[in-house]
Amino acid sequence: MDIPVIKIFDTTLRDGEQTPGVCLEVGEKLEIAQALAKLRVDVIEAGFPIASPGDFTAVSQIAAKVKGPAIAGLARAGQKDIDAAVNALKQAERPRIHTFIATSDIHLEYKLKMTREQVLARAEEAVRYAKRFVEDVEFSAEDASRSDWEYLCQVYTAVIHAGATVINIPDTVGYVTPAEFGALIRYIREHVPNIHKADISVHCHDDLGMAVANSLAAVENGATQVECTVNGLGERAGNASMEEIIMALHTRKEFYKVDTRIDTKQIYRASRLVSTLSGIVVPPNKAVVGENAFAHESGIHQHGILNNSLTYEIMRPEDVGISRNAIVLGKHSGRHAFEDRLRELGFELDSDAVNVLFGRFKELADRKKMVFDRDIEALVNEKVTLKPEWYRLSYHHVVSGNRMLATATVRLETSAGIVEHASCGDGPVDASFKAIEAAVGFKVSLRDYAIKAVTSGEDALGEAIVWVECDGRPFSGRGLSTDVIEASAKAYVNAINKMIAVCGVPEDKISGKQA
Repeated sequence: MDIPVIKIFDTTLRDGEQTPGVCLEVGEKLEIAQALAKLRVDVIEAGFPIASPGDFTAVSQIAAKVKGPAIAGLARAGQKDIDAAVNALKQAERPRIHTFIATSDIHLEYKLKMTREQVLARAEEAVRYAKRFVEDVEFSAEDASRSDWEYLCQVYTAVIHAGATVINIPDTVGYVTPAEFGALIRYIREHVPNIHKADISVHCHDDLGMAVANSLAAVENGATQVECTVNGLGERAGNASMEEIIMALHTRKEFYKVDTRIDTKQIYRASRLVSTLSGIVVPPNKAVVGENAFAHESGIHQHGILNNSLTYEIMRPEDVGISRNAIVLGKHSGRHAFEDRLRELGFELDSDAVNVLFGRFKELADRKKMVFDRDIEALVNEKVTLKPEWYRLSYHHVVSGNRMLATATVRLETSAGIVEHASCGDGPVDASFKAIEAAVGFKVSLRDYAIKAVTSGEDALGEAIVWVECDGRPFSGRGLSTDVIEASAKAYVNAINKMIAVCGVPEDKISGKQA
């Protein structure tokens, strides 16, 4: 008997980008979409086209350039929204319009100020209108988990009759428990007479920490599509985590008796890419992709793992694309060995990109005794974020101590020449940031700062992430170095460059154009 296949609907680029502090640029969204296609997700929700010109452009670019998965655009239940989605998806190989309206009484009364009859008519009308342009139409009943079940079934029956190919049952505020949600899915299957004409999708939020459990309970009760995000990104506490759902279905196949089309060996790469571009660090204890997911501290555990990995590992790190190979290369390694290692790690790069990365690898190898897989992954991800720059850090010097005021000097390259400034601060990082701010010539609003080691050891590569703010909009920058002060300064400059690219600054305050 054929095993049913659960469709994976990825909404990292739409719902995931609504994570507080995350602001992805068009090129970054396209990079993530290409990684998702390589992961073999069934649907990529590329954005909300009517929300902003940037969202419209991102959906259009992804629709034109990413092949394989269906590309979905979100639209409220109205013609203007649907028209925007249709125009953004014109070049999609497999376009899907995803339209929605709330169905819970609390949303009807306080948000929509509509009656149940009006919402039912609006939902049916929206699906019928979308169906004029695309074959694949998904309808979501926002806040379904807090809606009246009988009314919910009336809405789903009507939209399927109007042409919906997918009906989505969201737990919009992460309210229900797995038992309740499973019962709701079962009730809908039994009380929507034309349910056999549509896929049953679920979209769970993690406000009570049950998004993955609720999604899996839905699969047990007949859901055929799961909506999720890489690393569980999303509004408030986030969405159901894609990697956890996929590996639960993969690892416990005998229990769930379903499969997915996902290439699980691409999971870790996708996770790292999303973490890098979003600026949201994956917690060490995060299931499947966290730093500690396959680490074993206990001596008893280590002994068991050495004898048979199945004693304490229910899945292998290789299954999600994490290599067990620790030390890979050194400063005497050649380009061919470096290129082979990139290929083994799953990176397919053109010759020019490999040349740039090899130069950076050599610089890193001169500063480190051993270069690890994680170091190489970090170098590749840093390359992904490269864009035209207004400023480039060429030199930094810091003097600091516990009984003296920290002083930093920085030199920035611009197309207009070299800019150099010095400043004091509360510690070496603060002094460096103030010196950079003095060099660029305008006030920078620092929102947050974090640093971590990419690998272990005294010469570990440090990864710094900095968030700056412009008009309430956050911009993240990233820097890598074996020197954490240099990594921090690079990240700050990177964030400033991103901010200028979008917001700009008064011309008389820019010390130079693009470097």
